[in-house]
Amino acid sequence: MKRLGILLSGRGSNFLAIAKAIQERRLQGAEIAVVLSNLEDAPGLTVARELHLPAFSVPSAGRKRADHDAEMIARLHQHKVDLVCLAGYMRIISPGFVAAFPNRILNVHPSLLPAFPGLDAQAQALNYGAKVAGCTVHFVDEAVDHGVIILQKTVPVHDDDTDDSLSARILEQEHLAYPEAIARVLSEMYEVRERRYIHRSLDTTSI
Repeated sequence: MKRLGILLSGRGSNFLAIAKAIQERRLQGAEIAVVLSNLEDAPGLTVARELHLPAFSVPSAGRKRADHDAEMIARLHQHKVDLVCLAGYMRIISPGFVAAFPNRILNVHPSLLPAFPGLDAQAQALNYGAKVAGCTVHFVDEAVDHGVIILQKTVPVHDDDTDDSLSARILEQEHLAYPEAIARVLSEMYEVRERRYIHRSLDTTSI
């Protein structure tokens, strides 16, 4: 059984989607080992505790990033985490954090990367006049919204869309994409060639 560490700063809707996928056995061979937040009052921590999951705050306010990340890393190691999943974690993690879990940190972003990285991606898409938006699940590296893409799901942009309506439809796809991406990574049936994530089929028979 592979152990997941969830990092969040808010309500953690993607965390709940992951937990639901595990419960419904759409995501097999995985369990949530710990939920961590940089904010003591993050609603996601309350939900995690209601689900009887280990959940802790590691406050970041007033601390150096490297010191805070070191404590987060220690907590994740303490709970023997195999894969770290950022679920609305509103902090840029340090290179040291990335190095502690090489190719074992995932993030979901509400755009079709490399388009519209950073904050307010949905508003960026609307303001740019994009006709298609979506979400991306990717490995985390030292740059923001930059790591190797695992999978993407698309959402059409309607003429009457607002930030809220587009965000809601993208979020629905995030909830589907994140568990699927986790399953892909945990299967280890893939390779990365330069920046390309390539799924390896179980059938290796030559035709």
